[in-house]
Amino acid sequence: MDLADQVKNLFPDHEPLPEEKAAEVPHELYVQKEPMICKFEKRKGKATTIIEGYEGSDEDFKILAKEIKTKLSVGGTFKDDSIIIQGDYRDKIMEILKLKGFKVKRVGG
Repeated sequence: MDLADQVKNLFPDHEPLPEEKAAEVPHELYVQKEPMICKFEKRKGKATTIIEGYEGSDEDFKILAKEIKTKLSVGGTFKDDSIIIQGDYRDKIMEILKLKGFKVKRVGG
């Protein structure tokens, strides 16, 4: 006996409300014409990959940062209009961005 049956036994005249499902529309990122810059730096002896040059809103850039971190299963942050990813993942990040329709320029080696 599930919960709906139990409610029906307790309140025979009860009519359940129709379930409203909000249509989830995937968020569209602004795809710019200028290439984004994907560069490699060492900070405090650790390798980092930095993505800069996004012209859209900060919220879109934060969403993009979260997607990249999730797909690569790495740590990182969004700071000062750039995405900082822990480790050297330039090639993988460039592939992800190209699949999303961005132009990417590799800088630094």
